[in-house]
Amino acid sequence: MARLKAVLIGGTGYGGAEILRRLLFHPQVEVMRVTAADNIGKKVGDVHLNLAGLTDLTFQELAPEQAVAGADVAFLAMPHKTTAKVVQAILPSGVRIVDLSGDFRLRDPAAYERYYGVAHPAPRSLIDGLFTYGMPEVNRAAIAQAKYIASPGCFATTIALGLLPLARSGLLTGPVHTVAATGSSGSGANPQLTTHHPLRAVNLRTYKPLDHQHIPEIVQTLQAAGGRDVALEFVPISAPLPRGIFATSFAEVPAATTAEQLQQAWSRCFEGEPFIRLVQGRQPEVVGVSGGNYVEVGFTLGAPTGATRRVVCFSALDNLVKGGAGQAIQAFNVMMGYDETLTLKEPGLWP
Repeated sequence: MARLKAVLIGGTGYGGAEILRRLLFHPQVEVMRVTAADNIGKKVGDVHLNLAGLTDLTFQELAPEQAVAGADVAFLAMPHKTTAKVVQAILPSGVRIVDLSGDFRLRDPAAYERYYGVAHPAPRSLIDGLFTYGMPEVNRAAIAQAKYIASPGCFATTIALGLLPLARSGLLTGPVHTVAATGSSGSGANPQLTTHHPLRAVNLRTYKPLDHQHIPEIVQTLQAAGGRDVALEFVPISAPLPRGIFATSFAEVPAATTAEQLQQAWSRCFEGEPFIRLVQGRQPEVVGVSGGNYVEVGFTLGAPTGATRRVVCFSALDNLVKGGAGQAIQAFNVMMGYDETLTLKEPGLWP
């Protein structure tokens, strides 16, 4: 059986590097070309040093229509706002699309404009659900029937998976408060003042408090999973580590709720999920998942206070893998009917 021909559009960033690290060894895929806006003519291994000697591919500068010529699937690893225009150019080709940007995750064009700062160039595509939201743990059946996948955001994946058991069990109602710390690779490959190592390595700082673009995506996901009247107050933190996200989410449940009931809810929610680890005897940690496609989840239940008691949900993952390229490939595998874990089974690094 011939392997699928894949093209990567936007290959010089960290997300592109992670996609290539996986796809170059995918038994059902041949990467036929990689395009980019910079490093044109350079070998992939001269930019992504971990891939040196593993491929003869070079970065090409091509129009979108040329980039997808002859391809079966296009992985898009470009910035928000840029991607939507590229998608409009390649849709007529009939190529399957796996998009890592935020341009097609939301269903509400007004929410997109509010959080991304521009009007969406194809608002009807959001309303009509042209792209299928690519989180297998919440949308596996739809992904299996999809042609276009919008891969979830890193914070959105971490926080939504941490709260998913509450949503599915009918216990997630009203406001949720989340603080989540992320590694510097989430800011991209091009250095900035806030990601410069001498400052990042000795610092903690917040950014976009209560205004991060993943907020409507998280709310949309949790409401679709059974959450009611969900409102999220989210404060992201820039942390001094290259990879990883650690999220702590606070929600209220009825005072009669027991730890045993929550344990059953978490176990039911993630039963059979190949990449979710419900940790026992400790709480999730970034070091346990960094470099891999796995997610660690856990919770702590507080004492009753009046009619409610607080449950604190913890979740950790690698922002470039399960929070980015790994999840995109996982959804691609589901879409194509392949083993969902192809190229993703290996654990992260320890330490």
